[in-house]
Amino acid sequence: MASTACSYHGVHLRSINLRNQHRIYHSVTSTIVIRKQSSITQKCQKGTVKCGRDITDFIGGDLVKFDLGQWLSDVEEHKALAIYTPHEGGYEGRYLNRLRYQGYQFLDLTARGLGDPETTLTKVHPVCPAHVGKQPIARWYFPPEVDYRLSLLPPNAKGLVVWIIEAKVLSKAELQFLALLPTLRPRVRVIAECGNWRKVIWRPLQAIADGTINEGS
Repeated sequence: MASTACSYHGVHLRSINLRNQHRIYHSVTSTIVIRKQSSITQKCQKGTVKCGRDITDFIGGDLVKFDLGQWLSDVEEHKALAIYTPHEGGYEGRYLNRLRYQGYQFLDLTARGLGDPETTLTKVHPVCPAHVGKQPIARWYFPPEVDYRLSLLPPNAKGLVVWIIEAKVLSKAELQFLALLPTLRPRVRVIAECGNWRKVIWRPLQAIADGTINEGS
């Protein structure tokens, strides 16, 4: 009889403990939810983001844009531009082709394998080929990329466009040199893809390098 009473009280106490644990868990969960809701409310009250639409948002990336004339005039005026394109890609092809129609030749480079821009583009620079650990480390020397391409331009070419993708990994000093490159080589134009935006926009590369204009603004 005593054992039966003990077991009954044990089961009863166990059920009470489970109820108390459930109440504590429920209160903690509700507190977390309330805190999350209050933080979201505070964030929403700080500011709202509005995305306006115009007629260019309904035109595909394979069609001619209305800003191609402004694009050509800015390339000739600033000579070095930072361009921001949508993440899905393909839109910048129209702007590249428009420069090609004007008579420009292109030098396509990636910033991740560029190294020092000043040395690679305007000076004789060494390149170490890959090896598997058994060959000696060799060093080959290549001519300046820009000067070499300028020497190969046909007589009717308008100039050389150095188009650099993934330029967002470059430092401010490297971007400043790229902005200075058209001054050192007057027939050269520089287009650097410095990031992404919801539509194609561009800014003077010198202003981006100096920090006078925020990137993508």
